[in-house]
Amino acid sequence: MLCRELANHSGCAVIAVDYRLAPEHRFPAAADDAIAATRWIHANASALKIDPLRIAVGGDSAGGNLAAVVALAARDAGDLPLAFQLLIYPATDQRRTAASHTSNGEGYLLTRDSIDYYHDQYLGDTAHDLDWRASPLLHASHAGLPPAFVLTAGYDPLRDEGLQYAQKLTEGGSFAALVNFERQVHGFILMGKVIDEANVAVQLCAAQLRTVLQP
Repeated sequence: MLCRELANHSGCAVIAVDYRLAPEHRFPAAADDAIAATRWIHANASALKIDPLRIAVGGDSAGGNLAAVVALAARDAGDLPLAFQLLIYPATDQRRTAASHTSNGEGYLLTRDSIDYYHDQYLGDTAHDLDWRASPLLHASHAGLPPAFVLTAGYDPLRDEGLQYAQKLTEGGSFAALVNFERQVHGFILMGKVIDEANVAVQLCAAQLRTVLQP
């Protein structure tokens, strides 16, 4: 639904990528799949009828984490040009120490206990928390990355991770715009039938894509 709405409102092709899931496939399987899929899309751009120089990555929550990881991997490799990052309440630091994990950890749909459970299913060993493929916030450099639009929610345990990532991008000299929907919770962008601001958020994201990707 979200992918269709983004495509309709932006006028851009949207490709939804599947990836292996934990606990059957632990870290770094999801990151490896996301990077491989983006490389395949770039290599097959002609067959897909898309412009290989106007490819963006994006996702929400865990998908936002993977989009940020793909952008970093592409920058490091130097052979996969990306035009934009759309990061919707992304998970960027698996250490889970940001203040919003405490202030928003109970009562707002996504809980701190749930995040711990997902973390343990995917990463298992806490030593992986320091790997930038799990915690893109911890990469040594955030310079030279494609421009990013970061969207967060005020009552989301991941709110501060999105803020911190946008700040890291800016400090590294990469462009980043941050919009926080102060009254919303994690996952709200999928709730357009009951939350009006969800539809506003979708339109805002689509407008960013249209501005960057449309000729």
